Amino acid sequence: MTTRMLFNEEMRSLNQEIIRMGDLAREMIKKGVQAFLENDADLRSKVEELDHQIYLTEQAIEKHCVEIVALHQPVAGDLRMVTTSLKIITDLNRIGRYGQDISELAGNGEGGKRMKKLVAVPLMAELVMGMVNDAIGSFVNRDDGMARGLFIRDDEIDSLWDSIFRESLTHMMEDPRNIGVGIHYILVARYLERIADHSCNIGDRVVFMVTGERMDPYAKKHHGETRPVRRSDDHDLVPTEGYYSTHLSEK
Repeated sequence: MTTRMLFNEEMRSLNQEIIRMGDLAREMIKKGVQAFLENDADLRSKVEELDHQIYLTEQAIEKHCVEIVALHQPVAGDLRMVTTSLKIITDLNRIGRYGQDISELAGNGEGGKRMKKLVAVPLMAELVMGMVNDAIGSFVNRDDGMARGLFIRDDEIDSLWDSIFRESLTHMMEDPRNIGVGIHYILVARYLERIADHSCNIGDRVVFMVTGERMDPYAKKHHGETRPVRRSDDHDLVPTEGYYSTHLSEK
């Protein structure tokens, strides 16, 4: 097996590890929000277990990246793939931690007293999990177009965050007994909004990995549009044959 083939095999293995970490992060969000909405302390404990798993996965990926650099001394597009992997796992770790933060608001003595009218929280959680999913997909499939699209979707998340914030304040003003749970809803929405931001961070790193150029900070604020960028002419990006989309369809 040639050196190039060995490197490609290492990168495919690394992709699998990052997919695994992305799955753990999404599961933490899902279970964290469910624990909060159902006030389920048992689910909160499961999220804590997932937090330990995501920590171990991050450590394994970091070690793997260091080994790849030491053994293969990658350059250009290859090096960008490895360094992007290191950056991405930091964002995934933070995403998972926000899922845990949400779960910790469960079992807080509020009982079943939930402001049922705030249906935007489950919707926001679904949209955010979709962003995490596509952020990882853009990395695995080297799809900078998908990565840029994350910034457009972030606008909807920001709108939902603003809506939940205003609705929660209204409920708290109408009935002081809603203050405790209202604050919790605001915190949950804020954590979800931050998860969306971390998904955009991953998208930003993917664009750099694929094109070799940074996204224009001004353009990112305007629906993810970027000024013309030079497509990478590196021919050594590892093909993934659409693995991530196949992987997800089996879940």
